[in-house]
Amino acid sequence: MVSLRAMLRLLLLILAALALASIPARAGFEAAGSEPLRALLDGPETVVIVEGERLYAPAAVRRFYQNRHFVPAWTGPGCSVAMAQLLEAIQAADSHGLNPADYHLDVLMRPGVCDESLEALATDAWLALAAHLHGGRLNPVSVEPDWTAVRPGIDLAAALEGALANGDVGGALEALAPPQASYAAMRAALVRYRGYAESGGWRGVDPGPTLQLGDEGPRVAQLRARLALSGFLDPELAETDAPFDTVLEDAVKAFQRRANLNPDGVVGPLTLNQLNRRADDRIAQLRANLERWRWLPDDLGARHIRVNIADFRLEARADGQVERVHNVIVGRLYRRTPVFSSRMTYLVLNPWWETPRNLAVRDKLPAFRRDPGEVERLGFEVLTHSGDRVDPATIDWNETPANPFPYRIRQRPGPLNALGQVKLMFPNIHNVYLHDTPTRGLFSQVRRDFSSGCIRVEDALDLTEWVLAGGEWDRERIDAAVASGRETVVRLPTAVPVHILYLTAVAEAGGSIRFVDDLYGRDPALIAALDAPPPGLE
Repeated sequence: MVSLRAMLRLLLLILAALALASIPARAGFEAAGSEPLRALLDGPETVVIVEGERLYAPAAVRRFYQNRHFVPAWTGPGCSVAMAQLLEAIQAADSHGLNPADYHLDVLMRPGVCDESLEALATDAWLALAAHLHGGRLNPVSVEPDWTAVRPGIDLAAALEGALANGDVGGALEALAPPQASYAAMRAALVRYRGYAESGGWRGVDPGPTLQLGDEGPRVAQLRARLALSGFLDPELAETDAPFDTVLEDAVKAFQRRANLNPDGVVGPLTLNQLNRRADDRIAQLRANLERWRWLPDDLGARHIRVNIADFRLEARADGQVERVHNVIVGRLYRRTPVFSSRMTYLVLNPWWETPRNLAVRDKLPAFRRDPGEVERLGFEVLTHSGDRVDPATIDWNETPANPFPYRIRQRPGPLNALGQVKLMFPNIHNVYLHDTPTRGLFSQVRRDFSSGCIRVEDALDLTEWVLAGGEWDRERIDAAVASGRETVVRLPTAVPVHILYLTAVAEAGGSIRFVDDLYGRDPALIAALDAPPPGLE
């Protein structure tokens, strides 16, 4: 299915081609004062300064004017309409979490907006804002080095030509922003939280000891007011000086569940910290997550899987609807699950676990030194690097070096296998995949960062059934293959896109936003980069 943005992009390119074809080479150019524009741009300089402002995209600006033979785009009859649209779009950039001042707004707003001296600045502003809306203001690897998702691309100069030909340079910019409902919900939330900040924010809960059922006093009243503001408590109940009762306890639990905190109804240090996050903090968090959405491709796939690392949650989606939700376990802080996109092409029932060398050295070797019997008890086989099996009873693990580690270690299928009953494979450079686990009790934990980087899925066979739906593998056949105990590889007739994301602001059904803990501490660097001067586009 072709996305609306893709259709609009095609229309812009067609309009651009028609517009370029209609521009006579240099016709009437001298009268329009084009030579200064040519002199400014038709050179090898990589740094171009106009009216004291540095162009962010000098190469794209130069290419745009070369394509149109340096005929001005914003100067002359009708320029005020296009310029007004541009200025309105730049001012609206703050609704995307971007800073309008980054797009030459102060200079472009000065009297005489149709002055040709602003020609290159107006074009640069449109191209820069278009690039930032379409693919992000930042290169993701500059703040999240393991990011390997494919970023969207576009011919910006052609897109601007098409927008000018269509007479809607502002609408064309808006159309370049991510089309997902989650992005729209975050933009709406950004407006709300800016409103909170402008009205003074909200009163939090004063520091102090843990608050729980039966407590009373001014801090309990503050707690009521704070939870009522966020919709967890009836506002009428915020006006009472009643003690900490079961209604307030339920409201605390609801707040904790939304924040991925242990829902015990007790306001300890972690819950107090989340309650006291300022409106400005939430604004910054929304800006960071809007930027993360801009890094993603427009089309995530009609039928796809999303994993939000920070939310410990997997969604199986089809035609814009969430069809399945699974709790997941992700990588520990020092073995972080990376952010990337790939395509699931096969899965393995009753998988062997070929233990990665780093895990064999860091985890298994110390365990085997403590208890050599664990090798056979957990179903491991030991092989040489050439593939010959080695009797573990003949190995002195205390004398076995970690570097170079002389063996391969793999675990047979079975109830103790680290991968459980299935692994779902989407080849990637990180060697990360989804899999079942024998330690299913860990899914009862609220914070679930226990893995070595791969993603463990609760009820993984149910997800397997969803992945294979519509083909030859129904649930009965899946269960029979698992019961056989034999490793079985199943190729998917149609690949399923998989997106491993990191979002600390989560859009819920109905457009509400849920904030979750910044598990890997990634938000501050991203927010700081968004507040810094924008990087060049070339």
